Amino acid sequence: MALKLEELGVDSIEAGFPIVSEGEFRAVKSIAREVSNSEVIALARTRREDINKVIDADVKAIHIFIATSDLHMRYKLRMSREEVVEAAVNAVSYAKSHGLTVEFSAEDATRSDPKFLVRVFQEVVNAGADRLDIADTVGVMWPSKMASLVRFVRENVRGGNYLLSVHCHDDFGMAVANSVAAIEAGADQAHGTINGVGERAGNAALEEIAAAVRFLLNYEVGIKFEKIKEVSDLVSKLFGIPVPPNKAIVGANAFSHESGIHVHGGVLSNPLTYEPIDPGSVGMSRRIVVGKHSGKHSIVYVLKSMGIEPRDDLVNAVLRRVKELGDMGIRASEEDISRIVMEVLNHDDRLN
Repeated sequence: MALKLEELGVDSIEAGFPIVSEGEFRAVKSIAREVSNSEVIALARTRREDINKVIDADVKAIHIFIATSDLHMRYKLRMSREEVVEAAVNAVSYAKSHGLTVEFSAEDATRSDPKFLVRVFQEVVNAGADRLDIADTVGVMWPSKMASLVRFVRENVRGGNYLLSVHCHDDFGMAVANSVAAIEAGADQAHGTINGVGERAGNAALEEIAAAVRFLLNYEVGIKFEKIKEVSDLVSKLFGIPVPPNKAIVGANAFSHESGIHVHGGVLSNPLTYEPIDPGSVGMSRRIVVGKHSGKHSIVYVLKSMGIEPRDDLVNAVLRRVKELGDMGIRASEEDISRIVMEVLNHDDRLN
């Protein structure tokens, strides 16, 4: 998967959390050895043993995190604000002393006191942090609020020439929207996962963020979009998690059209009428789906693709059968369409 992500053109691959297990450590070390065009970064808490394990994994970048919300500090960390600041600064300083590129994440940043969040960020920038990350750990942000927080951090954390990242979860279905809003507001980087896989409701889907930033915001990104579908399919297979048909960008229905109005009135004459981008640009194909909402033009299209002359009587007969199936709650598959066409043709031959 790491090699496929490298082919896709991602800037940075978070390969794992080396302290978790020996297997995880070996995996991170192997990925760091094999991947050369993308940065390989490994995760660590602010503990020195975590950082040492990352160093031993031979990666050149580390992602250090600690929670900054009062809720997390009190009930999970059982640490005061001062202790959290000290732990963060010491961890960043130690990692930098070993020559690592450091990204520092404030876990649960979006439920943190903004002034305290800025204080922590400023302290770690002073200690040498190369990147800061605003983590929406439980997905409670919405786009306008995320944009405001990004601007607040930008305006108040000084010096260091740091890059600003966001890490969004999808608990309220806004991870991608929050990520895109953050970039538009001045964030330099967004964390994402292929197909949005992740804890609970998942993370922001990388393919959706990249497509929105490229095709809607018109920003240049390094992603090779024609490979997105291939990588999505691989992740789905390896994780055992099917891609929902209506999933944006890579779902089976993302560029499928059934409505007769859409097909006749637009797609067949100019695809841009009902497609925001060319499906081929993201490794997908256009599909004209035949169902109860289809019109004659869809049947004509299907017949021509089968190499069959679309006579009016044939088109009407096939369309009638398709709509009958639709009224029964049955959606005609490609095999069903082929069978119906053959049955109608055979019936006509018998009559002749």
